[in-house]
Amino acid sequence: MTTAISRRDFIRTAAAVSAATTLSPAATAASPRLHKMADAGWCWDGQAINGQWQLSIFGAGEGTRWFGLRRCCFMFHPNTALAMEKLGNMKEVVCEISKWEYQKVEHPQFKSLGAPVRMNHDGRIERKCREAENVSELSRKYPNITGAFDDDLYGKIKAEHITPDQYAAVHRAVKIENPALQHWGVVYSHELNKENWAGFANLLDVVTLWVWESKDLVNLDRYVAQCRDIFPGKTINIGCYLRDFTLLDGVPMEMLKVQWEFVRKALDSGTIQGYSILGGFLIDMHPQQAAWVRDFIKAN
Repeated sequence: MTTAISRRDFIRTAAAVSAATTLSPAATAASPRLHKMADAGWCWDGQAINGQWQLSIFGAGEGTRWFGLRRCCFMFHPNTALAMEKLGNMKEVVCEISKWEYQKVEHPQFKSLGAPVRMNHDGRIERKCREAENVSELSRKYPNITGAFDDDLYGKIKAEHITPDQYAAVHRAVKIENPALQHWGVVYSHELNKENWAGFANLLDVVTLWVWESKDLVNLDRYVAQCRDIFPGKTINIGCYLRDFTLLDGVPMEMLKVQWEFVRKALDSGTIQGYSILGGFLIDMHPQQAAWVRDFIKAN
């Protein structure tokens, strides 16, 4: 059956194709441009303690659906068959392998409650390999698992003194049961130095580029160009915060709009291939920012 295409979509597609012919091969190596922003979007989902004093009403997969997306970065929980069943209606799932987990802190009066809790990041090389192998194995039964996600990558490379040879074991583990799985890594704009990534750049398939301080979002075009230089030919996915953790508040609306206008234009031109929202667990903490982002995605 043939589906009619609107005049607006025809014009956008033609413009994207025209722009792609003028870009470097690295900028156009990934998939062709998509008609809707929602088709290129991911959302971090799972319960996390990130400044809020109560758990979110949005659980795994629920933030993704709320934003009108079907691609989920599954974070903060064990990668299990039960979790993958819950996410079975997602088009794609990328599972965290540098694990953020809850640590119980004994309550001074009610020790058996095991509360409150805090988040702990386990980025040891042994843990990364073990989690990557598990995700690779799960992907054989759950084909919507398309990748493994390594958070705070350079931070752990420094802290754990991880060498490229050691990290190559993680890359092999991601693909051990499924060579098609994509190996994702977090890269911050303040880490965009070639020396930082010497020997590591070829061990990632997808780079998620994050700007830690919202005031620096005005430099996104420069950051993406630097990222392309360090990671030539790799898929680039822009990380989009709802919360500025340096301000301990939501991303200021004027900077939020700067980022999303950049993302829209960069997707159309083929400069980037996707974006990730952080995250579903912050929707009810920053409802103004979250609602604006949802409406922007729907409109574009």
